[in-house]
Amino acid sequence: MTSHRIAVIPGDGIGREVVPAARAVLDAVAARHALGLDYVEFDWSCAGYLREGAMMPPDGLDLLRPFDAIFLGAVGDPRVADHVSLWGLLIPIRRAFRQYVNLRPARLFPGVEGPLRTDAPIDLVVVRENVEGEYSEIGGRLSRGFPDEMAVQESVFTRPGVTRIVDYALALAANRSGRLVSATKSNGIVHTMPFWDEVVAERAENSVVEVTREHIDALCAKVVLDPGRFDVIVGSNLFGDILSDLAAAVTGSIGMAPSANLNPEREFPSMFEPVHGSAPDIAGRGVANPIGAIWSAAMMLDHLGHPGAAAEIVGAIAATLAEGRVRTPDLGGEATTGEFTDAVVAALG
Repeated sequence: MTSHRIAVIPGDGIGREVVPAARAVLDAVAARHALGLDYVEFDWSCAGYLREGAMMPPDGLDLLRPFDAIFLGAVGDPRVADHVSLWGLLIPIRRAFRQYVNLRPARLFPGVEGPLRTDAPIDLVVVRENVEGEYSEIGGRLSRGFPDEMAVQESVFTRPGVTRIVDYALALAANRSGRLVSATKSNGIVHTMPFWDEVVAERAENSVVEVTREHIDALCAKVVLDPGRFDVIVGSNLFGDILSDLAAAVTGSIGMAPSANLNPEREFPSMFEPVHGSAPDIAGRGVANPIGAIWSAAMMLDHLGHPGAAAEIVGAIAATLAEGRVRTPDLGGEATTGEFTDAVVAALG
C-alpha cells in the first residue's frame, strides 16, 4: 500500500464543511486504489487568530514541512482584516515552500448551465505566478492620518521567477492543445510588463507551442465573450488571480473552482485548496458546493502520483452533474453539501 501524510487545515467558514466532503471522496477512491492517506488536522483559522493573536503558531511552517501535501479549506472572517488572515497563513505557506505555480482549471461540465449564451465547450487552465509580481511585501505607508498620507506598493518581477512560470505553462500547453496565451499590460505598465513579454518571447522561441499575448483588459472581455477559444493562459500574480476567478464564474459557479499551489521540484509540500474562500454569508447552512474542494483533492492525488485515482474523482463529479438530480443551490438545486458529496461517492462505484 502506498501511503501519504496530508496536513489538513479546514480554516474558516465553509472550509469546515467542504473539507470533510473532500475527505469522504478521497477515502472512497483511496480504498479502490489501495492508498493510505494519513490526515493530521491543524486548527489554524481566524477564530484562532481572535483567541491567540496569530493565524498559526511560530513553528507552523516547521510543522507542515514534513508532510507530502497540504489541504486547505478556506481563510477569512469578517472580524479579521483580509490582509491579516491571508498574510498570516496562506501567503507564508506559498512562499516558504516555493509554491510558485498556482494552477487553476475551469471547465463547463455537461449538464451545467453556465451564465453565458454559448454551447461551446469550456475547458481551460490558468497558470498564475504565485510568489512575486504585484503581491510583493515591498512598500509602506507614510504620513498616516494626515492630508498627504500615501501608500507605496512595489511589484517585483525577477527573471528566474518569470522564466519558471512561463516554462511550466509552455510544458502544460504542449501536453494539451499546443496553444498558450500570455496575459500582459505592456501598453500601460511601462517596466514590469515589457520585461514579462520579453521573457515570454525568449522562452517561447524554441517551443512547439503557439504563443500569443493579450492585454489583460481585452483578455477578460474575450474570456466572457468566447471562453471556448482559450486553453492555457499564463499570467502574473495579480492577472492570474483575476482571470481564474472570472473563468470560474463563466463555467457556472466559483464554488466549483479548484486550485493547486505547486512546488514542481517537490522540495517542499504543495498545497491544494478550493478557490471560493470562506463564504461567511452561507457558512453553517450546509449548502456549500463541495466541488471545488473535491476537485482540489483530485489535483492533490494527481500531484502525488496517482493520476488514475484523480481522473476517477473528476469523472464522478462530471457524472453527478450530468445526471442532474443532485445540485447545490449555487447551481440551481436544493441539495446539501452532504447530499452532493454522497452522490459523488456513489458515482465512484
